[in-house]
Amino acid sequence: STMRNRQATDSPHSPTDRSEGQEKLRLKQEVGLVSAVSLIAGTMIGSGIFMSPEWVLHHMGSPAGSLLIWAACGLLATFGALSYAELGTVIKESGGEYIYILRTFGSFPAFLFAYTSVILVRPAGLAAICLSFAEYAVAPFYPGCSSPQVVVKCTAAACILVLTIINCLNVRLATSVMNVFTAAKLLALLVIVVGGLVLLAKGQTQSFQNAFQNTTAGIGAVGVAFYQGLWSYDGWNNLNYVTEELKKPEVTLPRAVMIAIPLVTCLYLLVNVSYFAAMAPSELLTSGAVAVTWGDKVLGSWAWVISLSVALSTFGSSNGTFFSGGRMCYIAAREGHMPDILSMAHVRCLTPSPALMFTSAMSLVMVVSGNFTSIVNFFSFIAWFFYGMTISGLLYLKIKKPELPRSYKVPIVIPIIVLIASVYLVLAPIIDQPQIEILYIVLFIFSGVILYFPLVRFKWHPRFLQRATLHLQLFLEVAPT
Repeated sequence: STMRNRQATDSPHSPTDRSEGQEKLRLKQEVGLVSAVSLIAGTMIGSGIFMSPEWVLHHMGSPAGSLLIWAACGLLATFGALSYAELGTVIKESGGEYIYILRTFGSFPAFLFAYTSVILVRPAGLAAICLSFAEYAVAPFYPGCSSPQVVVKCTAAACILVLTIINCLNVRLATSVMNVFTAAKLLALLVIVVGGLVLLAKGQTQSFQNAFQNTTAGIGAVGVAFYQGLWSYDGWNNLNYVTEELKKPEVTLPRAVMIAIPLVTCLYLLVNVSYFAAMAPSELLTSGAVAVTWGDKVLGSWAWVISLSVALSTFGSSNGTFFSGGRMCYIAAREGHMPDILSMAHVRCLTPSPALMFTSAMSLVMVVSGNFTSIVNFFSFIAWFFYGMTISGLLYLKIKKPELPRSYKVPIVIPIIVLIASVYLVLAPIIDQPQIEILYIVLFIFSGVILYFPLVRFKWHPRFLQRATLHLQLFLEVAPT
């Protein structure tokens, strides 16, 4: 903070010198269209499509009902991403919901979002995906029995550390890993799709006869089915966290959204059709891992390919989550809502390494404690609460500030639909099945008030923190961007 004050008060430098200084140390614009599509699709396709179909079917009661939910989730994710694309062309800064809430609603709600996201939501999500990766990666070494938890947790921790090294070294290396793993998981999904089409050609269509029979119409059940489906689409907003690192963001952002999300939606629908072609609904409901059961039925001795594919898929997804989660922490610190050290970049690698290391440390704590899995299930309502707030900010900008330059405009009806959906998704589980965990989460969010007023509002910075920042700067070789 001292360095920032000095930069603001020292006036001998000309604007050219200052702009040159900024050019020397900032995150590079290295994410092109292919990498942008990979970041969205690669993060969205994680463990969800291999695990969630049975739960969507469980809550909907029929194959046709569950396929409608998958299609509706894809449509909602597309509408949300298109709305975010306009926000990204109006507010051309990284940080996703955080930066949009900050610019439209002010400091306090943005801090609460950053505090909740950086401390709990992002690390818990990353830890959950890495644990899924670990389960599938170690499963072949323990045939016929469940893997020891110590081995699973050590593998998940190793996965987080490898991701930290990759993302701290080089942005291009991280995006290359993303591209390779996205290609691998798309190939795996295509294997399932082709296998399903072959089964349908052979006449295995029993699951689609009377496909709407036993469909559930309850508001609560549909809401929970949406949560299960939307977990598989999570990551549709990830590109907005790295807007400053996009090449030509005003073109790349909307174009990547329009390619990636419809592609993932079509794949998800075809994969679900393949599952129903291979299994009767009753079999699908009793399957612990749908994709593995499908592999056993269709691929026979080659079923191990599916386990390997799920491991690759979850590793790629965790890389995308880590890539964007680190940026969220970095941007919040740059705006003064997190410690200064987290807003700095490595002087040679030009990556936000302190923010990435902090996200990694919090995720490791989550993995070691292992008590967060039940909590993660209740975070969909937090996510959709903040999505709703962000979308209402877009509607405010469209109505009150139409003169702002924007290279892409979404029809106003689309953000209105997303806002209505977010209100429904926040209220449905509370009204239908109120649970004490939701109260705990709300209390955690508002516990941020205790930190906000002394540290952010009144800018109280203890001397020992300033000393610690200096020592960490020297040790980590980082500087303010």
